[in-house]
Amino acid sequence: MARQATHQTKANPEKNPRRDPTAAGQRDAAVNRIASHNYFLLEKYETGIALTGTEVKSVRGGKVGLRDSYGIVKDGELWLLNCHIGEYEHGNIYNHAPLRTRKLLVHKEEIRKLIGKTQQKGLTLIPTRMYFKNGRVKVELALAKGKQLWDKRQTERRRTADKEAREAIARSRKN
Repeated sequence: MARQATHQTKANPEKNPRRDPTAAGQRDAAVNRIASHNYFLLEKYETGIALTGTEVKSVRGGKVGLRDSYGIVKDGELWLLNCHIGEYEHGNIYNHAPLRTRKLLVHKEEIRKLIGKTQQKGLTLIPTRMYFKNGRVKVELALAKGKQLWDKRQTERRRTADKEAREAIARSRKN
């Protein structure tokens, strides 16, 4: 005779996928807001980045600074310099160096295109944001040209004019 179960077990409840919006890819881990102020962003590229375990945990925690960082092509490889990823607070002696040079992962064909474009006068590679996609850390690189002071003023004037126009339209809709 078969024995009856004395207690019922519940199926494991599904984990909430929105638990960590950064890791789920719903929110960026880091954004370089000053890049669009200082540069004309011409083209954008999505690249992977080679990180250690403690670096990934710090990125999940949002301890990333892209402000002064830039990309270079050296020996047929793409590198990210001056990107600050803060130390992982629960790390031990194997914690990473915050400002180390990190390798960016792109196809050889894209690297060849970038070599030609970055050798043009005034063009550089600037990281605009860092985010998670399918559990992997990605960096959005922009091919950028530096703005002069008068370019920045012109952009600011255009932005305020657009804002005033939107406010005027909203006021006319209210009345």
